[in-house]
Amino acid sequence: MGQMGFSNTDHQRISAAVMAAEQATAGEIVTIVADRSDAYHDVGLHYAVAAMLVLVAAVAVWPGPLEHWLGWTSGPEVARTAFWLAIVQTVLFLAVRYALAWMPARMALTPGATKTRRVRRRAVELFRASAEKRTRGRVGILLYLSMAEHRAEIVADEAIHSKVPQERWGEAMAALVVKLKAGDAAGGMVDAIAKIAAILEEALPRGEHDINELPDRLIEL
Repeated sequence: MGQMGFSNTDHQRISAAVMAAEQATAGEIVTIVADRSDAYHDVGLHYAVAAMLVLVAAVAVWPGPLEHWLGWTSGPEVARTAFWLAIVQTVLFLAVRYALAWMPARMALTPGATKTRRVRRRAVELFRASAEKRTRGRVGILLYLSMAEHRAEIVADEAIHSKVPQERWGEAMAALVVKLKAGDAAGGMVDAIAKIAAILEEALPRGEHDINELPDRLIEL
């Protein structure tokens, strides 16, 4: 069993799906799955800074609680206020920063749009490294799944991209997500590959002299 839950049987299922798909199309399908696409360290930092700013705003609007906590009874004491506010800010910053060092909390608090952008960016990076311009006909296509974000991307090389609009991959993505939510990531990959194959067979049917140029196996990162 792999670290992300992909067994040897899952690998075999996905490889078999890719090999079957490529029997009818010139397209070359690459499958990659990653535990996550980014560490999101900046997210924890942003929340920690935001907590500090919220504290300052709260004290400005409601100074009474802080004065009561410090035992002040009369008159504004600007220097002491600034000193203690700085200390509380520092403690709050460190508390939030270290709380979000725990990856599940950081992932839960990361905005969905941020996850989508990071997954897409990582998919494009991996596509350039594994499939782009690595076939004679520019017919490579990457199916990328990022487990922690529960997101997937399809990135296609020049010949496919010129014939297949990006929105055509919607059914493949939906098929993957349905099985992923049900806990069957490998099954989702297999279903998505079948949907991709149907589109590629229509757009780029297999030629008489086509050869297998890219690996059919699932790559785990």
